Amino acid sequence: MDNGMWGYQATSGYQAGIELTGFRVEATDGHIGKVDEHSAEVGAQYIVVDTGPWIFGKHVLLPAGTILSVDTANQTVQVGRTKDEIKDSPEYQPDKHNGDADYRNQVGTYYGGLL
Repeated sequence: MDNGMWGYQATSGYQAGIELTGFRVEATDGHIGKVDEHSAEVGAQYIVVDTGPWIFGKHVLLPAGTILSVDTANQTVQVGRTKDEIKDSPEYQPDKHNGDADYRNQVGTYYGGLL
């Protein structure tokens, strides 16, 4: 199930068909928001996190490769990034995400560079 940055890690506990929308999202240093949407498309897996008031209602795109674990019992997604790393990420641009390879590369490079 590992597709690099745009695939769920085999150790994450994610299973095809799990609906992540609404799950709490936890960074390595605390709560950052809830999953607003997610994709399970092979090679293009991600979650979009609504950070609410934490960083002024910003939505952030997190490639599935940043997810450490999915806890379905507690409806929680743990990501392997800090709040500051997520806050400083490229702005989520839904109009560019699906059709702009440069935008996707920018996001993937940002998170991949933090490994």
